[in-house]
Amino acid sequence: MENIDKVIQDAIQKAIVERGHINILIAGRSGVGKSTLINSVFQGNFAETGQGKPVTKGTLQFSKQGIPLTIYDTRGLEMAEYQQTIDDLRRLVEDKCSDRDGNNHIHAAWVCIQEDGRRVEDAEIKLHEMLAQHLPVLGVVTKARADNGFRSKVSELLPKAKNVVRVRAIQEELDEGQVLNPMGLKNLIEATSEVIPEGKRRALAAAQKADVAYKVTQAQKVVAGSATLAAAAGASPIPFSDAVVLAPIQIGMLAGITSVFGLELSKATLTTLVSSALGVTGATIAGRTIAVNLLKLIPGAGTVVGGAISAATASALTVALGGAYIAVLSNFFIDNPDATPSVEQIAKKLKEQMRNQN
Repeated sequence: MENIDKVIQDAIQKAIVERGHINILIAGRSGVGKSTLINSVFQGNFAETGQGKPVTKGTLQFSKQGIPLTIYDTRGLEMAEYQQTIDDLRRLVEDKCSDRDGNNHIHAAWVCIQEDGRRVEDAEIKLHEMLAQHLPVLGVVTKARADNGFRSKVSELLPKAKNVVRVRAIQEELDEGQVLNPMGLKNLIEATSEVIPEGKRRALAAAQKADVAYKVTQAQKVVAGSATLAAAAGASPIPFSDAVVLAPIQIGMLAGITSVFGLELSKATLTTLVSSALGVTGATIAGRTIAVNLLKLIPGAGTVVGGAISAATASALTVALGGAYIAVLSNFFIDNPDATPSVEQIAKKLKEQMRNQN
């Protein structure tokens, strides 16, 4: 097999390219809770990074190293000259959406309206109309406490919005002592996923922290694709050829899952994961691979039978490894949604998970 360092480096690069980058525009009047919403939905505390990069008079651009997300935060809708804000934003959106690189497009917009206000301003209506000419728009009713028909009113006044989602970003305690838990964040991720391009869903999964199940779903797609490739490698009639091809496929799968969960993709991380996986399954994989490939040396039917068995084995081993890794990461994020596990913690849990599966 080619140099393992090159295999790992190629896997990292492929995972980054396939994940891509997502850009979301978030608009709303001051006080609607945009910063709280952003920090509750996305990794990295975007709204605590200080002043973003100004891109128009009323819009700031926020991004953070290692997170495949850029947020465009539009302000100034409550000002008398809000039309200037909208006109400036139109030029920005048109420029971004005409870029030949899809990673630079703005892929969705959230127009945030506070539920307590019980009204939709002309600026918000005009903004959603302009944005909808270029990209999908979602209405987001923030600080949701009591609907009383307001969501329906927002849907009526923002007819070009693809959906309207009520959210409460953080836990609240009312004066009478009633506690209101966060709500609607998973629905917002699902609604956003439905309107963005398929190729941007891995980036959304990596950037968000509100819905672990969404990360799992996107990671399972990585495993399914890798299992198909592994089966094709295993079915090769050339003796022992699958052993050469299978390892890069499985390493690439580990890189893909890591990227979907939004963890650091580095040579050190992937090398540690590969070593951990091999430490548990190396002998088993070697034994199965040798036995199956020996069948391929038998002329005639032996070649066909050997290929069929090897294809099933290669696919099953790949699915088992991918499933174990997804289970480990999902448990970490469920237990500690705001924490980032170390690669040593992940490798230890992966080894335990795979031992349990054997």
